[in-house]
Amino acid sequence: MAEQPLNGAFYGPSVPPPAPKGYFRRPGHSRGCGCCLLSFVVKVIIAIIVILGIAALIFWLIVRPRAIKFHVTEASLTRFEHTSPDNILRYNLALTVPVRNPNKRIGVYYDRIDAHAYYDGKRFSSTTLPPFYQGHKNTTVLRPMFQGQNVVIFNAGELRTYNEESIAGVYNIEIKFRLRVRFKLGDLKSRRVKPKVNCDDIRLPLSTFNGTTTSATVLPLKCDFDF
Repeated sequence: MAEQPLNGAFYGPSVPPPAPKGYFRRPGHSRGCGCCLLSFVVKVIIAIIVILGIAALIFWLIVRPRAIKFHVTEASLTRFEHTSPDNILRYNLALTVPVRNPNKRIGVYYDRIDAHAYYDGKRFSSTTLPPFYQGHKNTTVLRPMFQGQNVVIFNAGELRTYNEESIAGVYNIEIKFRLRVRFKLGDLKSRRVKPKVNCDDIRLPLSTFNGTTTSATVLPLKCDFDF
């Protein structure tokens, strides 16, 4: 049977135009660009980290920052009486605490110094010391005093510990300093930071005790300095 010639328009699938000469479309080209950009960003971040690390190392080699040192060199406990009916603790405690800045190029602004006294984990007194500036390679002596009375409630175990220490004439006192300081290097000043200084387990004999005490802390006592 002879084929009939086509008359009119042909409604078959469209034929794409031929690609320009020399044109070649690489599959995944946009994905490759994204990978190149990610690789570049990673390299930049690594370079910044290396530069900051080198700068920090150079700064440390030049400045050699060292922690501030607190020591309790003298302590006097002349009163430490707790009465059970009213839970009143009466106390009189004086300390001598040299503060040493061992740094050669760094000064310290002590904007606030709060000293807290604890017995058996309970704070019984606080005092605020005057602010000051401490130059490099310098020692400043702090003399916090805790005197007065306060309500301190002991449970059965804490009261038993207090009675045992009263018989021995030696009390386990803790002193905690809470600071707000700024560091000075040349004309540059750091932001304010809040280090903590803990002088733990200071076993102090009562000065009015008539017996013999053998377990008192031997001074000076180094305190822990922590940011």
